Amino acid sequence: MTQHTLTIGTRGSPLALAQAHMVAAALEKVHGWPTGSVVIMPVKTSGDRLQDRPLAEVGGKALWTKELDLTLLAGETDCSVHSMKDVESERPETLVIAAMLERADVRDRLIGAGSIGDLPEGAVVGTSSPRRSAQVRRLRPDIRTTSIRGNVDTRLAKQASGDIDATLLAAAGLDRLGRREVGAAVEVSDLLPAPAQGAIGIECRASDAMTAALLKAIDHRDTHLAVLAERAFCRALGGTCHSPVAAYAQVEGNQINFGCEILSVDGRHRIAEAAHFAVGDLESPASLAQAMLERAPPEIRRLFEGQ
Repeated sequence: MTQHTLTIGTRGSPLALAQAHMVAAALEKVHGWPTGSVVIMPVKTSGDRLQDRPLAEVGGKALWTKELDLTLLAGETDCSVHSMKDVESERPETLVIAAMLERADVRDRLIGAGSIGDLPEGAVVGTSSPRRSAQVRRLRPDIRTTSIRGNVDTRLAKQASGDIDATLLAAAGLDRLGRREVGAAVEVSDLLPAPAQGAIGIECRASDAMTAALLKAIDHRDTHLAVLAERAFCRALGGTCHSPVAAYAQVEGNQINFGCEILSVDGRHRIAEAAHFAVGDLESPASLAQAMLERAPPEIRRLFEGQ
């Protein structure tokens, strides 16, 4: 009988479970533990239950983390595995992101056409992401976007049935589900990714130094540094799920190359920047966010006011 070493809390969707198994396998390998010694415990979240409305209308990103946080703080699990792009910028002080796996493909994939330019005039694109909606409408003002939610199979089915002409999904998620052949990759130059897209984070109690040390062994430094910079940018904006925000940090040696943009809901207004700063410098992305907001038109600025 295998004795368990850690218990991972995760959402129960196929993608979330695949990511939890990736973390468990990485921990077992690096520590020399027997296969199956890390236990995976699915936790039903509010975000999984509430599928009929846009996320922004029913509580935002906290719907993906609230129940996982409560389970972790109660000691029922030792850590939680998250898609980092779904984790709100402000987290409880009692929890800490102790590690991140190496980042996967940050691009989006378009399902329904070979490129955004190939979509027919007036096409309907289904997406629950304000970022994707604004970016697509900026590139193609004739396109209409409509909100869809659900897991990957649900979204693919809506496109296959003709309910929508196309949809956009994260390449990383499709790859982790073994769907590498699905969709056409959209380059970052056309659709800058969501902050932390493609990154898996592992969170534990801030007081649990033993678990944090075990998790540190699988931490990918460059991914962690890049995602921290992107999250600092978001935190300074004060954005929510209502806010079309994109950011992508790439670590090169001791420098971070940083691209970012904020948009109006319809994509007609856009403020974009590129910057370079030292790794570990979280003040610069925060200052950049504030400077962008100061010169943004009202159509963008009002999305962040009072957040």
